[in-house]
Amino acid sequence: RTRVLDVLKAEGYIRDYSQVDYGNGKSEIEIELKYAEGGPVIREIMRVSKPGRRVYVSVKSIPQVANGLGISILSTPKGVMADHEAREQNVGGEVLCQIF
Repeated sequence: RTRVLDVLKAEGYIRDYSQVDYGNGKSEIEIELKYAEGGPVIREIMRVSKPGRRVYVSVKSIPQVANGLGISILSTPKGVMADHEAREQNVGGEVLCQIF
């Protein structure tokens, strides 16, 4: 559940996150958003793959988001990573979401 958040933190889109356990078997993840120049760093998050419609791409067809200003997050055989990492490691996978 937190692998996507690890990518968002590494890419500078969120400040931090923590898991809060309520002790009765329920827990939540608190996300501390990051702000720059008076506005949020994340302008839009678009879910790409959905349970009824999975979107898989090869390394050659990994989409660029907003001409490189945003990122795609992929689930690959080597783990969850940003689009530029997937290109560097020459792996494709399932496109989870796009952020810009």
